[in-house]
Amino acid sequence: MLRILAEDAGATVSEISDRLNVSTVTIRSDLEGLSESGYIIRTRGGAIPAFHPSILDRQKTMGQEKARIAKAAASMVADGDKVMIVAGTTTALIPRFLLGRRDVHIVTNSTLLLPYVRINPSLHVTLVGGQFLASGEATVGPMAIRELEQFHVRMAFLGTDGFNLESGFTSHQVDVAEVVKHMAQQTDESILCADSSKYGKAGFAHILPLTEVSSIITDDKLGGREKAELEAQGITVICV
Repeated sequence: MLRILAEDAGATVSEISDRLNVSTVTIRSDLEGLSESGYIIRTRGGAIPAFHPSILDRQKTMGQEKARIAKAAASMVADGDKVMIVAGTTTALIPRFLLGRRDVHIVTNSTLLLPYVRINPSLHVTLVGGQFLASGEATVGPMAIRELEQFHVRMAFLGTDGFNLESGFTSHQVDVAEVVKHMAQQTDESILCADSSKYGKAGFAHILPLTEVSSIITDDKLGGREKAELEAQGITVICV
């Protein structure tokens, strides 16, 4: 349904019903569920995606693995912690698993995580300003970097479009890479959150060598040889 709406934002309930061969009652019910989850915005007779198509595509890729990675990252956060969370479809899930944690302050450039922090009054969020990047649900640019430099935290949860020992971790976009790099400079400990499909890939813009992070949280599809190669460089690899 999300794919249909991403391809044709004007699709009506009747049209979606015909394409999926299910009743309009079911379509309306599913649309309400997607709306409550923040994936779509309901319109008269249909709906439009709430996010850029690239976000929707990334959310559908290795969703269960991303949730496990985010849950493992959240388990490292203690009451009273101050952390940074960079924009990304994996990292944005971290606050979802912080229910029950108290007095946690998050500094972030991610707008994708906001639905999760709204429902948790124990989280205090500083959203840095800057240019809004719809394809990443993120703020980027010189203003975002200047504001990040005002803070220092215990841990930063970073993301990537690709990582390997030769290229380090990378991004497809230069301004995204710059935000991640500066976030790593404002923390005692950097943790890379990346699913195994990104291992061996390299984006356009270099961020940092992998040895600049203390830990990598990934999923259990990462090969044993790859895990051993990373650990040989002194990096803790957590597979979930």
